[in-house]
Order: sequence, then structure tokens, then C-alpha cells
Amino acid sequence: MVPVVFPDSTALWLFSLAALTLLAIPGPAVLYIVVQSAEQGRRVGLASVAGIHLGTLVHIAAASAGLSALIVASSLAFSVVKYAGAAYLVYLGIRKLLERDSTTEVEERREPLRRAFVRGMVVNVLNPKTALFFLAFLPQFVDTSRGGVWSQVLVLGLVLAGLGLVSDSLYALAAGSVSGLLRRRRNAVRRGSAVVYVALGAAAALAKRS
Repeated sequence: MVPVVFPDSTALWLFSLAALTLLAIPGPAVLYIVVQSAEQGRRVGLASVAGIHLGTLVHIAAASAGLSALIVASSLAFSVVKYAGAAYLVYLGIRKLLERDSTTEVEERREPLRRAFVRGMVVNVLNPKTALFFLAFLPQFVDTSRGGVWSQVLVLGLVLAGLGLVSDSLYALAAGSVSGLLRRRRNAVRRGSAVVYVALGAAAALAKRS
């Protein structure tokens, strides 16, 4: 039977403090959430947060099973994930850039919450930097002498996901509070969003295995 071992309390507290410190530094996921929330409103932003963290759970499961290590070790597997994610983000940016406002439209059209949720999940699942992060960060707090490495990784990953869900939701709420002002300048916001998506795609394409 595979042993189930939890991290000791000291490691868990140190991990939580380190995770909070890292989460305080906005990364690509936060930038994506801010863009979605500022442009579409709080509900769409929060749906994006939920989708992104469902993607995080996929990475946690993969890391626990050792699949993340396999992806990073395999040049082909890593490249497939990397370029698929990069292409998707660039596609979102180009589509956003080509959007046109209708002068006869009275109500603002917002992205369906389900679509925002799925999009957030896809963006994060296809982000190889998330796999790299888990492989670089989580093992530092795993005590191999206790055994049950997979369960320790799982617990630490879930703690990180929970903290990230809270912090990213706060970013979404903050950005959503100014969405009304930004929607008055829809053209500028749309172009800015397009640039952000393309930049995130370029960053994903340039991600390295080490």
C-alpha cells in the first residue's frame, strides 16, 4: 500500500509564508485575471480565477503523479505543451485586436461565465511555467525521509492553490471595481488586452526547461 504522509507542521508553515510572498508578486496568471476583470467585470474575472485554479489542480495532480517531471524531462512533451499554450494566447490576442464595437449596440456584451471559466483553465493547463514552478518550488519543502512524497506534494500543492485562489480573487475584485471606467475607453482597453495576451504567449513560447 502506498503510504500517505503529510508535511510536518514546521514545513507547512514555512511553505505557506513562502507561498504568500511569491503570490504577492503578480505573475502572468494575475495579469490575465486583471485584464479579464477590468474589461469584462468582476463576475467574468472571478470565473477566470476559478478556471485558472482548476488548471492548477490539474498541475498538482500531475506533479503528485510525477507527470510534471516527465514533461519537463522530455524535450518533445515540453515543447508540445509550451507551443500549444503560446499559440492559444496569441490567438486570443489577435482575436481581441480584430474585435469591432457595434455603434448600434445598446448593452455591453460580456463573455459568458462558462467560456471565461474554460478559457482560464485552458490557459493555465497549457502553461509549462506552472509545471516548472511546482517542480522547482514544492520539493524544497518535502521531507523524503518521511516517505509518501506524492502525498506531501499533493498537500503542499492544495495549500498553494487555496492561497492563490484567495489572492487572485482579490485581484479580480480590485480590477473589476474600475471596469466601468475602463469600458468608457473600450478601444484602448481592447488593444491593451490584445498586447497583454500576445506578450503572455511570447513569454510562454520562450519558456525553457531549466
